[in-house]
Amino acid sequence: MLTTMTSEPEQQIGVGTQDAFQRLWTPHRMAYIQGENKPTGPGADDGCPFCSIPAKSDEDGLVIARGEQVYAVLNLYPYNGGHLMVVPYRHVADYTDLTGPETAELGELTKQAMTALRAASGAHGFNIGMNQGAVAGAGIAAHLHQHVVPRWGGDTNFMPVVGHTKVLPQLLADTRAMLADAWPATR
Repeated sequence: MLTTMTSEPEQQIGVGTQDAFQRLWTPHRMAYIQGENKPTGPGADDGCPFCSIPAKSDEDGLVIARGEQVYAVLNLYPYNGGHLMVVPYRHVADYTDLTGPETAELGELTKQAMTALRAASGAHGFNIGMNQGAVAGAGIAAHLHQHVVPRWGGDTNFMPVVGHTKVLPQLLADTRAMLADAWPATR
């Protein structure tokens, strides 16, 4: 496991034959790979980032919008630029454990997220869904969260397929500000 990270490119001697390819370094992904910010257990007091985010400022927590029951936040490790999540404030793991008002507001904020992403970035489509449980792929299974991933025609290219790398053209703070500005006014 790597112990030191740098964002500066460096010459690496003896790592293979020189070729004409440039290297795209994504050292920020190591935090995810190494499990940084992962809860230590299933409880709300076990380091759940979704429980601590609401206490932060919108900018520091990457919160885009806040409702009464749920909030919208950028994903720290996005699949695409603008990838956000709609999260209940209450620490609950399963969709069936949501109250009626939580379910309704989760749906409403998902609709608002789609509207904002279309306005801000011209998204052509979306992947929307939840991974329920660790075996279903939930990175943080103890706290329910719904992903809203914007998609564009041709956004799947060689980078994720061959290089297992996503190219994100914008800093998360800039994406948060753009989406917060585009978020539709509530009725």
